[in-house]
Amino acid sequence: MKEQKKLKPVTFLKGHYNYYRDNKFQQNLLLKALQITTDPNELKKMIGVKRVADVYRTLDKLAIRREYHEALVAAGIDLDTIVAGIKDVADNASPAIKLQAWQTLMKSLGLDRYEESSDDKAKGWEDILIQTIDENEKKGLPEPKNIKVADYEVIEPEMPEEEKKKQEEEEKIGKELYE
Repeated sequence: MKEQKKLKPVTFLKGHYNYYRDNKFQQNLLLKALQITTDPNELKKMIGVKRVADVYRTLDKLAIRREYHEALVAAGIDLDTIVAGIKDVADNASPAIKLQAWQTLMKSLGLDRYEESSDDKAKGWEDILIQTIDENEKKGLPEPKNIKVADYEVIEPEMPEEEKKKQEEEEKIGKELYE
């Protein structure tokens, strides 16, 4: 006899009941809470749900999310494939579609908007102070008595050998992660 595959519940983003709502925040809390305990009553308190059934429902949603990502990878769909597909469209499509493909990539990088910031906001307090003093000198106003602008040189202290070894080791580990 052929085994019937059990269907998982569908998750809706809106609804009158909380059963099918998307609760990624609680899912992430549950993942962290599972590192501490597996007691359903404690998990219920930690993630802030009313019933133990909600804990199990959230675990089901986590399983569905994992299965979905595994299914995407099994179908050959990963981030590299998506980016390569968008780039392929951007390289080989009509100008209007090329523009939309590049806009999609720019938006994914957070570069879809360019907002100018005020010069004063971009500067530090030292730059603003120097600028104010320069403007006062041009206007012929006397220099404030308590404020002196002086050039200074930063002398870095000698780093102990032990710290140098630690930094080199951390840098080596960091390079291994991205090889």
